[in-house]
Amino acid sequence: MSKPAMILASVLAATMTLLGPWQACGQGKGKEEAQKAKPVPVVAVQKAQAAPISRTLELTGTVTPTRQARLASPSEGPVQNCRLRGAVREGDEIKSGERILRIGRSSAVEAQLSSAAASLREQEAELQRVKVLVKNGAIPGAQLDTALAKYESAKAQVTKAKESIADYYIDAPWNGIISKVLFKDGDFVAPRAPLVEMYDPKSLVIRLAIPEAQSTLVFKGMPVKVQMDAYPGKTFEGKISLVYPDLDTRMRTRTAEVKLNYPVALIPGMFARLQVNLETATDAVVVPGDAVLVLPNGEKVAFILKDGKAQRRVVQTGLEAGGQTQIVSGIQPGETVVTAGNEKLKDGVEVKAQGGPGK
Repeated sequence: MSKPAMILASVLAATMTLLGPWQACGQGKGKEEAQKAKPVPVVAVQKAQAAPISRTLELTGTVTPTRQARLASPSEGPVQNCRLRGAVREGDEIKSGERILRIGRSSAVEAQLSSAAASLREQEAELQRVKVLVKNGAIPGAQLDTALAKYESAKAQVTKAKESIADYYIDAPWNGIISKVLFKDGDFVAPRAPLVEMYDPKSLVIRLAIPEAQSTLVFKGMPVKVQMDAYPGKTFEGKISLVYPDLDTRMRTRTAEVKLNYPVALIPGMFARLQVNLETATDAVVVPGDAVLVLPNGEKVAFILKDGKAQRRVVQTGLEAGGQTQIVSGIQPGETVVTAGNEKLKDGVEVKAQGGPGK
């Protein structure tokens, strides 16, 4: 190597020796600045509270009378409305024993009675003729028995026609309200044709259908909260008054009835939303449902904010209702739990609470 080349190599080596520590120092500062520049996760927090929580079943129902009747005519004839206050109409209040309407039968039966009376006269005359012939020996005595039997039969037909000539009246079986009128005054109706429907307003209940999956969870006496479109913004208290013993095989539901704890003006057909209280924990540790995370292995965890860092806790949960979850173990009342931003947190990581701890 020539002398100039050796001098250049020496200068380069000395330069690298001097620059090495400065380059390493610059890289270390860059790492520290990068770490300091990494953002701290921002989370929402809320304090765990000791409060009651209930497990409820939400259903819908309809106001229905349990005591109702369909009044029909036992015989044919024209309908004659005979209420003293005027024609019977839907909504009329009826007292027990009050006469609602009449089935006019006299015009139809008079013809039958006239025919039966004529037949009776004929048989009576025949009977007298046979008696004379038998007495004179013109005919055998057995014909007298036949004539007498025909006479008694005709006599019975006349008696039956006289009994049925009277009009038939339909009276109210108990106090109630007329809900449907199925005839017009003067209509000619057949036997057993429904004419009037009525119900007892004191028998109104809220009837609901419970799905088969929850059919064994509802019992008589359970408290119920009721809301109705007819009373917006109001909530009524009630109880399960009756649970049917079997399921509807077509709909796979179990019918139950609810009575309100105090009088409310109800109308058949009203729509109701019901909340059946299945179970209540009176002194439970309650946190927002979003605070609990379910891991792929089924384990449930939550994060607690303590000294500015997130602490991971394994928890056991109980009842869930209204977006709240009961914590059976793992969290104590008053501890601050992370309710949002907890999906990617790690145990011990520094976090910043939005709005301050517990707010």
